[in-house]
Amino acid sequence: MSEWNLEEYLSNGVERIVKGILKASLQNPMESLFMMQYAKDSKRAREIRRKQEQEGVHIPPFLIASITNQCNLHCKGCYARANHSCHDQGVCGEKLLQAEEWSDIFTEAAELGVGFILLAGGEPTIRKDVLEAAGTQKKILFPVFTNGTLMNEEIFSTFAKNRNLIPVFSIEGDEQTTDERRGTGTYQALIYNMEKCEEEGILFAASVTVNKENMEEALSEAFIRKLSETGCKGVVYVEYVPVDGKTRKLAFEDSDREMMNQKLNDIRNKNNDMVFISFPGDEKSSGGCLAAGRGFFHINAFGGAEPCPFSPYSDTSLKNISLKDALNSPLFLKLRENGNLEKEHIGGCVLFEQEQEVKKLLGGV
Repeated sequence: MSEWNLEEYLSNGVERIVKGILKASLQNPMESLFMMQYAKDSKRAREIRRKQEQEGVHIPPFLIASITNQCNLHCKGCYARANHSCHDQGVCGEKLLQAEEWSDIFTEAAELGVGFILLAGGEPTIRKDVLEAAGTQKKILFPVFTNGTLMNEEIFSTFAKNRNLIPVFSIEGDEQTTDERRGTGTYQALIYNMEKCEEEGILFAASVTVNKENMEEALSEAFIRKLSETGCKGVVYVEYVPVDGKTRKLAFEDSDREMMNQKLNDIRNKNNDMVFISFPGDEKSSGGCLAAGRGFFHINAFGGAEPCPFSPYSDTSLKNISLKDALNSPLFLKLRENGNLEKEHIGGCVLFEQEQEVKKLLGGV
């Protein structure tokens, strides 16, 4: 796929998401007013990216930022725990990026035309200072992927004041399925905090790590109805990435992706007041994986620019290089040029299965 087609594909995808969120927010006056303004800003961002594309500079519309490496849960099959990028107390070795440094990154991202920055961790609500910094960048929408167990009045207030911050609660299905993976009591905490968001007029969504075992439940009418009853306005389905050989059997194959896409189309038709997104989605239609700067890249808690969260390798730090320059890190260029992003794979990440190859490329930079 040529670069200008890729830009068109990505920008059209952004436009569909924005329209979906705007529609989902219609019954929430404050959120709806913000989203109408954001829709205008999103079109301006698209024009900024288009002009840079004409100059030979490809700017992805998305970024993923892990703003902390600390988490209070030990979820089964967690890739961040498996690759040792997540800890109970956080911080090992390097110094975490400060809120001011994140603020500079967000500012440059807005200037480049980046429209979405997904905030993750660890558990991102631990970094209230970074959430506050993100809240000032109203031209960027920040979905905050949270386990939902550390919400308190200060965090609720931060979301209420900053409509560009959207909590996305991680849930696996019903109470038994969720607690089995995330720990006893997690489901009830999630439902409580979802309902509190609804009471306070905070737009929120849910995220499901979907695999062969929970797909039927996660795509069921009963599960979606339960989320809708709490006030949830969207669901992000993230394909499970097997962290070891024992769980490989849970990962999606092409037939599973096709089945999920068919079910999602049916769900979208029946629930037009909610937004449903799958990640990574149909990679074939986008010419391969969108990592390593094609559609997004990952910034770790220390400022390292990585291809994606599931491929935590970096040769470039945003502590001493601009966001724009990081897009063309030697590692990213090799991954894009060598065809690594187009290979067949099991599970939700093409690079996860190429760990040794990515390490070799990194060593040869």
